[in-house]
Amino acid sequence: MMMTTELKRTGLAGVEELYQRRGQRARELSEQGAKVIGYFCCYVPVEFFTALEMLPYRIQGGVNEPITEADAYLETIMCPFIRSAFDLALKNRYDFLDGLVVPHTCDTVQRIYDIWKYYRKPAYSHFINVPHMLQPSSYEFFKQELLTFRKSLEEFAGRKMTDEALTEAVRLHNENRALVRQLYDLRKPDPPLTSGVEILKTMVTGMGLPVLEYNELLRSVIREIRERGGGPGKKPARILIYGSVIDDISFIQLIEDSGANVVMDDLSTGLRGFWHDVEPTPDPLDGIVNRYLDKIYCPRTYRPQAETQEKDLDNRFGYVYKSAADFQVNGVILYVIRFCDTYELDAPDFKSYFQKKGFPVLYLEDDYSAGTLGQLKTRVQAFIEMIA
Repeated sequence: MMMTTELKRTGLAGVEELYQRRGQRARELSEQGAKVIGYFCCYVPVEFFTALEMLPYRIQGGVNEPITEADAYLETIMCPFIRSAFDLALKNRYDFLDGLVVPHTCDTVQRIYDIWKYYRKPAYSHFINVPHMLQPSSYEFFKQELLTFRKSLEEFAGRKMTDEALTEAVRLHNENRALVRQLYDLRKPDPPLTSGVEILKTMVTGMGLPVLEYNELLRSVIREIRERGGGPGKKPARILIYGSVIDDISFIQLIEDSGANVVMDDLSTGLRGFWHDVEPTPDPLDGIVNRYLDKIYCPRTYRPQAETQEKDLDNRFGYVYKSAADFQVNGVILYVIRFCDTYELDAPDFKSYFQKKGFPVLYLEDDYSAGTLGQLKTRVQAFIEMIA
């Protein structure tokens, strides 16, 4: 049986309330006896938690809160998003978490697992070694990793995860992914029916909800947007944002206040984790392995190279180009958090690829702080004026 809860807050008003009170719903469920497991990145199979009636909670940072505690433990030249998230943990903002699960997406994420485990001492912790190379042996290796994770989580839960429960969890999360894609499709028209700010608020809100509640919320938001008509209005620039973590609306708000509509993204905290469903397989774990290893297009994964550089770039970025065409995008913002080697290494190829496709590209490197918005605003406004 899945975690059955009733969401009292629905529609865009519900999104606003839950967004402003991040973690509140997870805290409520924790107080009611639910186990809440924090995790980083989109490579953790959330279906496992749902199958065991646990709540997966995607850990976020806080761009509006200065880092005051974490620098005593972490060097300042590491990812400011990770530093911010750990800073919040040190301030007991994540005291409702019963556990921590971290995949190897980059070395910084791996190291924060060790540091978090040592200093915060969660009741449960697990590290998932996700292969970076896609080759036949990668799938078997990852399956064994997930079998180990499954056994570890079962021991913490005190019960077995049945294939039936896992299959039902897959169904619910596939439904969730389909609803997110429907929500994004509301920005295909020109003008779009909803704004980038509304989308991001909804996505961030969903990071701390049981899948049943998130699905209910998404249905209510989609219905409200369709019924209200209107939207943000027609603007000359239709922007796609590519990058890693954006979990606060301030940057999206800046772009939209500068005369653009943010109509599409490929972000770790955006659509990237919702592009593809888990395909049904006799053993549900096989579908999960294939989906999480092969169907999340993140620069941390190296795919087999094609015969030419042009084909190789198409393999890496072609899906983003297709979405840019589908959503009538006329400008691309490449948003990279400072000290993120993974994206900084990817950036030159990404920028070159889209410029050759005829898209103007703005490359921004940010400190994951509201204090940098003034600097970003000048460059964003100039970019939008160029498009217009």
